[in-house]
Amino acid sequence: MTRDYAGKGRSSRRGAQRRGKAPAKKPFPWPMALLATALLCLFGYVLVSIKGASEGRFDEPEPVPTAPVATPKPEPKPETALPEPPKEEWGYIDRLIDNSVEVELPEVQASGGPYQMQCGSFRTEAQADTMRATIAFQGMESQVRRTEGSNGVWYRVVLGPYERKRAAEAHRHALQRAGINGCQIWNWN
Repeated sequence: MTRDYAGKGRSSRRGAQRRGKAPAKKPFPWPMALLATALLCLFGYVLVSIKGASEGRFDEPEPVPTAPVATPKPEPKPETALPEPPKEEWGYIDRLIDNSVEVELPEVQASGGPYQMQCGSFRTEAQADTMRATIAFQGMESQVRRTEGSNGVWYRVVLGPYERKRAAEAHRHALQRAGINGCQIWNWN
């Protein structure tokens, strides 16, 4: 049911009636103000009275003059000339010029074989084709493979084969920049 609130007048408020008198204001606390002023004046007086009290109190006493004691002068030592520094010989520089260093590099192990990258597994072929189209917009070719498992049919979106894992990693990073996350790299089966 609809109601018209615009045409309805304002209701009168019953609780807004004024009472006789407003509560009285509290008077200014003159005793507290006088006490605070007296304490401030007392503190100022104490500071002024002790201002010059420490001057001259901790000065050092003047030394009593005593007869000077004669100290014997040290005999001047004959100056000896320093010997000339020995000539430095850097023999390792000549040895490094003629020397060669042999380093044994460990053999690079061949990778575990070709790799594949799976970017999705879907129940419907339409979802897999949508993922494949998104990957195609990034300039990469993918395949949709139908797999029958114990729990039904799956459509997997797979890229590859890659000879090296590094190439698969590069494509995975390119797909991550495009917003396709969750791609996994496996050995080719």
